[in-house]
Amino acid sequence: MAIGSEFSSLPASHDKNTKALQFIEDVTRNADNIQKRVLAEILSQNAHTEYLKRFQLNGATDRDTFKSKVPVVTYDDLKPDIQRIANGDRSPIFCAHPISELLTSSGTSAGESKLMPTIDEEMDRRQLLYSLLMPVMSLYVPDLDKGKALNFMFIRAETETPGGLVARAVLTSYYKSHHFKIRQNDPYNANTSPIEAILCQDAFQSMYTQMLCGLIMRLQVLRIGAIFASGLLRAIRFLQLNWQQLTHDISTGTLNPKITDPSIKEGMSKILKPDPELAGLISKECSGENWERIITRIWPNTKYLDVIVTGTMAQYIPTLDYYSGGLPLASTMYASSECYFGLNLKPICKPNEVSYTILPNMGYFEFLPHDDSSPSLTQSRDLVDLVDVEVGKYYELVVTVYAGLCRYRVGDILQVTGFHNSAPQFRFVRRKNVLLNIDADKVDEEELQRAIENASILLMDFNTSVVEYTSFADTKSIPGHYVIYWELLVKDSSNPPSDEVLTQCCLAMEESFNSFYRHGRVVDNSIGPLEIRVVENGTFEELMDYAISRGASINQYKVPRCVTFTPITELLDSRVVSVYFSPAAPHWTP
Repeated sequence: MAIGSEFSSLPASHDKNTKALQFIEDVTRNADNIQKRVLAEILSQNAHTEYLKRFQLNGATDRDTFKSKVPVVTYDDLKPDIQRIANGDRSPIFCAHPISELLTSSGTSAGESKLMPTIDEEMDRRQLLYSLLMPVMSLYVPDLDKGKALNFMFIRAETETPGGLVARAVLTSYYKSHHFKIRQNDPYNANTSPIEAILCQDAFQSMYTQMLCGLIMRLQVLRIGAIFASGLLRAIRFLQLNWQQLTHDISTGTLNPKITDPSIKEGMSKILKPDPELAGLISKECSGENWERIITRIWPNTKYLDVIVTGTMAQYIPTLDYYSGGLPLASTMYASSECYFGLNLKPICKPNEVSYTILPNMGYFEFLPHDDSSPSLTQSRDLVDLVDVEVGKYYELVVTVYAGLCRYRVGDILQVTGFHNSAPQFRFVRRKNVLLNIDADKVDEEELQRAIENASILLMDFNTSVVEYTSFADTKSIPGHYVIYWELLVKDSSNPPSDEVLTQCCLAMEESFNSFYRHGRVVDNSIGPLEIRVVENGTFEELMDYAISRGASINQYKVPRCVTFTPITELLDSRVVSVYFSPAAPHWTP
């Protein structure tokens, strides 16, 4: 088959890339047939599992029987069975193959990470998707094999379940795998970051070493990235805070004594040599107050930034443009702990035009029509298949995967933007029900409400309560942080809550948030201290009046629990009477 129209006018740089592009064409052209085959393989492989036996499929592998008998589920539906696996049950509950590990998802349940069972062969599917990224990118950005990437990559701490399985983030699993180490040897995926630094659990040592190597190899760097836009901005902030020590190391050829990891020290001894000229150049760029275009000033050959800027990450685009001088922003792939889904076939596009093409061989995909205004009108029976979605419409993604999850609601809301051959392309809109998000954290309305209730306990001794509240994710500073607006009812004006109590309320809220939030605060330093802004009495009535003046129904008006519209935040800020920050980091253990 000939390569499709999107690729036909662009020369592939070498044979491996051509084969990868041809593979994309083949699977997207035969999307529905491949979906039928994938479903049949999953059902056949797992036919004798406890989960599928509950629905009496009796060996059927066809789509109609599957849809008529297997229900659409959420994590809470599966949690008891997943807990059995975590506790050591090795019987084939979901999957015929042994569960190799549990992947922690940043989507939360009851305040803690979800655990997603996975199997060894899933790593092959993830690696397949990774192998397609650079062939597509090379069509738009030439000679990427002539230099290196400065990618800031980090692992998270692992835990062990009571049954002895490792529980860890999907990227931690990948970075520790043989697949990733092989990928490191591909000239299209050469990184300035040494593997020892990537695999170091100490966030400071890892970031410091990766930044140091990126500075030493500055002229070889062709692309700079992190998984999320917030991660790259955190790296820039790290450079602002540590450039003097970094340039000292470069100038003298000695390593910061704070770097104590033996494997890093050994690896850096082979890289770090005295270079006063380079140190002087970096010092000159970093010592001034103006950091506009700092990325291209230090790394002049950078062609694009490799970061996710879809969904809530779009809030970081203006800051990235400021630091990079408007370099292209490439959001290359769409994936989750449950499944890797697809890739962006036009990676060098405007951020608001990013669409991901779902690859039909990665899992079996269904789509639940989504309507924010009438969520009760969409039912499980309304699910449509991959090739039957309609351009312009919104859907919630539902997946069935080889590791055994069947008709699982991922919680991502997508909008169909078009098709590549017969495979649909989607714009990521948002996570369902997520209110607050700075980095890998996700806090929904229920979790925020629970945090407010826990913090309010501290106000009871002062006969004070929280009358109303709302929130927003403030990303003007690095790192960003949560801002909570409180309107208080102080029933005894002679004994109001003290400033100390209100700062403790900030910490109480942080202690109530999920482990991904607390990990970001304590380990990654990717989230700043939570802030409570107390507003004047009557402020939320004014907020309602404003909403009604813009057409909201007074009968249906509800206080928004998260606000992003600038006039509303300006109204709230104009009524602030006092401000408090969390006085310490919340508790977190691996």
